Amino acid sequence: MDESVILHAERSFLVCRKPVGVECEHELPALLAEELNCKVDSLHCVHRLDRAVGGVMVWARTPKAAAELSRQVQEKALQKSYFAVCSGIPTPDAGKMRDLLFKDSVKQKSFAVSSFRRGVKEALLDYRVLQTAVLNGSPAALVRVALHTGRFHQIRCQFASRAHPLLGDGKYGSRERGCTTALWSCRLAFFHPETNTPLVFEAAPPCVFPWDRFPWS
Repeated sequence: MDESVILHAERSFLVCRKPVGVECEHELPALLAEELNCKVDSLHCVHRLDRAVGGVMVWARTPKAAAELSRQVQEKALQKSYFAVCSGIPTPDAGKMRDLLFKDSVKQKSFAVSSFRRGVKEALLDYRVLQTAVLNGSPAALVRVALHTGRFHQIRCQFASRAHPLLGDGKYGSRERGCTTALWSCRLAFFHPETNTPLVFEAAPPCVFPWDRFPWS
């Protein structure tokens, strides 16, 4: 791969820009290890992105850092923000989405349900519409999302359950076939696993459809 995937690297952790289409379990660690000239088993995954989703991720490089970063994930001290392009225009243009989600492990898909039962978990996010456009003859919105919970396919499912599937996400009802799922991890905020210094890392989505249809400031 011509473009570096690593945005920042230290002894105890690294931050990378995961390419779209690369899975986290084997392919991404191999890319990181090749770029760092290190062993794959020296890299520790503390959170994941779907294969179809790209953007900022943090990886631990020591067991101690892995434990600390995993603690931050569990205690919600590691904060994640995303860009998404959805079908239609959400109303209001900013707010919260709170749902009960059930993960169907056979279908590898989440569903919004009306009541708690085994396997159901609460999902919460904040969203804000940044821009709107007409894409291939239909209205669409660029939104920024802040996750408060990390449920399976959470953003994809919550937007689709409101008739706003993410563009390119056929699994959740999108009819757009000209792109992959329009979801991008744009910002990570966490604390340095050794010094506890607050850190923020950001990365813009690639200049391809539908991201290229919105003027970025």
